[in-house]
Amino acid sequence: MFAIVRTGGKQYRVAAGDKIVVEKLDGEAGSTVTLGDVLLAGEGGELKSTDGLTVSAEIIAQAKGEKVIVFKKRRRHNYRRKNGHRQNHTILKITAIGAQEAKKAAPKAKKAAAPAEAEAPAAEA
Repeated sequence: MFAIVRTGGKQYRVAAGDKIVVEKLDGEAGSTVTLGDVLLAGEGGELKSTDGLTVSAEIIAQAKGEKVIVFKKRRRHNYRRKNGHRQNHTILKITAIGAQEAKKAAPKAKKAAAPAEAEAPAAEA
């Protein structure tokens, strides 16, 4: 089974057991994250409904990407600026696809009339 998830402004096609590198997510190595923004899911040639569908993943490591050099120059004006940037990344291992989100049922309100009825016969006796 595969799914297409959106995280960090990008989309990734994932399957169970895949390792992907995404924009930095909060969490430490070994913790589990849930990717809830599933755009498409399917198995083989057939597509499945994505209502409430989630993808669970385990954080393998927090890492930095390769350095990107930003160099600006305006010729004949003695203007040169050099800057570098390293983007933070999170390496994820997809553990399961298709786990439904557990919807919490609203707590049922106890009937207020039932205790009042129980007290009424006791008051008559």
